[in-house]
Amino acid sequence: MYPNDGFRELGRHECLRLMAKVPVGRIVYTRRALPAVLPVNFSLDGDGAVLLRTYAASELVRAIDGAVVAFETDEVDADRRSGWSVVVTGLATVVTDPVEHARLARTGPVSWVPAPQEVFVRIEPELVTGRELVGGRTLYGVNVPA
Repeated sequence: MYPNDGFRELGRHECLRLMAKVPVGRIVYTRRALPAVLPVNFSLDGDGAVLLRTYAASELVRAIDGAVVAFETDEVDADRRSGWSVVVTGLATVVTDPVEHARLARTGPVSWVPAPQEVFVRIEPELVTGRELVGGRTLYGVNVPA
């Protein structure tokens, strides 16, 4: 970001607060050596980790378990030309501890497409970045005509 480009950089705490307000994000990972993006529902754990719940034998689990991934979520108001975007980058791992799995079964995300043998995937928030578009402004603070 550049000074006066119409965007405001968001701090880690603000990024996580905004993420907690929306139900869907996009996981970015590598599938067969190519970038892949998949919309998923999610929740945040108390430490800011992104939690997904999915079918244990899914292609997604095979692709991301033990890999560094990105997770993006946003909220945009096209009419007001405003919104925000947050990206969390970190290691994705399947939760294998039975106590942790039981806790997440009570408090974690609920799958929108329930499946047998669901697992939880935790994305550790190593890098959290975000930005907010200030509505009604273009590059360098020039006002947008009505």
